[in-house]
Amino acid sequence: MDWIRIEGNWKEFRGQVKEKWGKITDDDLTAINGKRDQLEGRLQQRYGLARDQARNNIDSWFSTLKLVCHLARRASRARRTSSGEHWLSWLR
Repeated sequence: MDWIRIEGNWKEFRGQVKEKWGKITDDDLTAINGKRDQLEGRLQQRYGLARDQARNNIDSWFSTLKLVCHLARRASRARRTSSGEHWLSWLR
């Protein structure tokens, strides 16, 4: 997963950003619009973070998202193969 996916699906990720960083307002989320640099800037403003701190916070959150997506894909694959579906059925 890369940041482009977050930009393209910003409406889906807005709630997760709001949950992670509660000081981010709905107006902030609209202004950010999936742009990583904008999120960095808003975190700096709202939390008084240095640029490196904001960037590290975002990197940590993003790593967690990637792990969750990876685990979800593995679980989905395991369900398909355990339900009798051929493990190569996704190639069809």
